[in-house]
Amino acid sequence: MFENLTGRLSEAARSLSGKGRITESNIKDTLRQVRLALLEADVALPVVKSFIERIREKAVGEEVSKSLTPGQALVKIIHGELVRILGDRYTPLDLKAQPPVVVLLAGLQGAGKTTTAAKLAKRLIEKEKKRVMLVSVDVYRPAAILQLETLAGEVGALHCPSSSDDNPIDIVDRALDDARRSHAEVLIVDTAGRLHVDDGMMREVIEVHARSGAKETLFIVDSMAGQDAVNAATAFNQSLPLTGVVLTKADGDAKGGVALSVREITGKPIRFLGVGEKVDALEAFHPERMASRILGMGDVLTLVEEIEDKVSKEKTERLAKKLKKGRGFDLSDLKDQLEQMMNMGGMAAMLEKLPIPGNISPAALKDSANEQQLRRQVAIINSMTPGERRFPKTINGSRKKRIAAGCGLQIQDVNRLLKQFTQMERMMRKMSRGGMKKMMRGMSGGRMPPGTR
Repeated sequence: MFENLTGRLSEAARSLSGKGRITESNIKDTLRQVRLALLEADVALPVVKSFIERIREKAVGEEVSKSLTPGQALVKIIHGELVRILGDRYTPLDLKAQPPVVVLLAGLQGAGKTTTAAKLAKRLIEKEKKRVMLVSVDVYRPAAILQLETLAGEVGALHCPSSSDDNPIDIVDRALDDARRSHAEVLIVDTAGRLHVDDGMMREVIEVHARSGAKETLFIVDSMAGQDAVNAATAFNQSLPLTGVVLTKADGDAKGGVALSVREITGKPIRFLGVGEKVDALEAFHPERMASRILGMGDVLTLVEEIEDKVSKEKTERLAKKLKKGRGFDLSDLKDQLEQMMNMGGMAAMLEKLPIPGNISPAALKDSANEQQLRRQVAIINSMTPGERRFPKTINGSRKKRIAAGCGLQIQDVNRLLKQFTQMERMMRKMSRGGMKKMMRGMSGGRMPPGTR
């Protein structure tokens, strides 16, 4: 997300290099580049105009301190404005009420409400230890009701049954009763997708909302919907007391303009980002972190949180003990590392959260480290015998041919994996002999950080 905007804003900041201070004349072309970058990213025109004007007011005549170049000063100003537009700070769900607390999801058809309901349930169950029930009032799509029931079982949530013959109001009444009987703390209501110009359907969702007594009303919007998303958000915000926004399919959107537009126009906080199809692919939305990501500064805090949530501590500790005892890093260990990386969305998702130098294209990095490549590498290792994984040096030409045939790839792919393994093995060997401490000592000028001696 935001790849295009990141590249264009970096170019705009570099255009001020060599200037002693920011002036009206030398910032004119730079702001034009910023304006074009925002428009190309599908940011709504009123938002672009006010954004540019605020940057101009803050930037013109600003002295550049000894530690900042004009380009860096502009980036700092843009970062501050992005944070302001995106909502200043993370706003968690307000679940402090008499249970069951109702969270109602509304939005256009195909925005991803049903999947988001399951993702949100999983997050509340695992992170906040809540007992969650799911119910669908989408009586127009029997498949959606069945999908939600299946997803409820997958994420460990309770499910209130419904059918296409039911009335949405009756379903809500039954779900509230079932939630109380089951001691559910949160009831997530998945409503039918509807066009904001359909008066009948909009009246229905207003009635469902009133009957449910929803504490949180989330507008679910497709990140790739462009200006349609902005128009829909405006209409839904006028009809329902929205408390927040969830952006879905953010992993497939290189523009990101919807995030800036919807937050500014509705005034409602963005609560979460859907970043994949898996039920755990839901990120809390932190405006400051996202602003840093847009400007190519990375988002290391979110990356650390993901590592803590998704990386198996048991496997990591087992590998550490194995290396400490002098037993070598083998291909089974490499397979574990690759699978854990895939669990975090692949190397591309990790790179997106790391600071990327302005002269390196994030898109190029993603292309060279996509999830498909990781799957191929795992497939190659799966085609090996346990002995070959434990002793990779035994893999000769005929074995490589058999392995390649077994996974449907080329011998060159097997050679590439083995070369990568050799490099990782060498690095692991150095780390097990204290190489990490030596490296850290060199980086800290001979002084070791506390607790590493």
